[in-house]
Amino acid sequence: MKKIALVAAIAAFAAPAAFAQSSVTLWGRINTSVESQSNNGGDRVVAVQNNSSRLGFKGTEDLGGGLKAQFFLEHGLKSDTGAANGPFWNREAAVQLSGSFGAVKLGRWTNGSYFATADYISMHNHDTGTSSDNLYAFGTAFREENKIGYFTPNYAGFTAEITASAGEGGPKRAFDLSANYDMGPIHLGAGYGKQGDGNQFAIRGLYEMGAFTFGAYWQVEDNKVAVGTKAKRNIGRVSGMYTMGASEFHVNVGGTEGGGTACPVSNLCNTGGTQYTLGYNHNLSKRTKVYGFYTAQEPTKGDKGKFDSFAVGIRHNF
Repeated sequence: MKKIALVAAIAAFAAPAAFAQSSVTLWGRINTSVESQSNNGGDRVVAVQNNSSRLGFKGTEDLGGGLKAQFFLEHGLKSDTGAANGPFWNREAAVQLSGSFGAVKLGRWTNGSYFATADYISMHNHDTGTSSDNLYAFGTAFREENKIGYFTPNYAGFTAEITASAGEGGPKRAFDLSANYDMGPIHLGAGYGKQGDGNQFAIRGLYEMGAFTFGAYWQVEDNKVAVGTKAKRNIGRVSGMYTMGASEFHVNVGGTEGGGTACPVSNLCNTGGTQYTLGYNHNLSKRTKVYGFYTAQEPTKGDKGKFDSFAVGIRHNF
């Protein structure tokens, strides 16, 4: 009993010192809109819409000598119903060591090729909800779990990410490469992903010119194993933003060919088509905004995949 008491006393004494070297942050985003939606040319319905709301934890321990241990846990929740959205840590579950050499990361997280291209220019609602980019090729070479990755330090505005997904559980191994250059008003990016016989490549540019910001990306998807579809398709999008005080005015237009990979009805990769959004944001603070937008996607032929929505919403970061 004396030994147990001694061990407990030592643990109680040591715990504050251990926690003093670590920091854990709770963070997240609640983004919800009310919308009038029409699917496949049908009657309009009113919907309360979740826009990729999330809850996350991240922590850092300073190991000395510039070395740090970090963890990231992020859950995507449905703000319209309060339900979980798939596996609990469906957005990120990872641990990493970082230092002057960069960072080595293990676990699950969204591929850098997406953040370096399509996500970077989706400024009006952070590529979320019904106005999110429904053209970008997620179906080919986009495995997010069971990964190991290396992140470079920032060299005069240049950063890169290299990741590989293990082939456990049956899927073929996947690789994802991305690079970004951010210096002054010029922001460039590129991403490449490969899994089995399928691959995708994209480039992105964004330029800030006073109150105006202009962005664009171009992606080529090549899915040689697709059944009943053309192996390749090209995808492109341009976006613009004008800021005036707390107000932001947004427009973006994109288009895609049919082909690449089999996809759901809500996507245009089967038939090809266009998607565009007009939006307005009013920033009440650095963390809270109200917004409105009209978004529509038009298939090249027929009503399959046709969609449009008028929306107003609130986004709060914490």
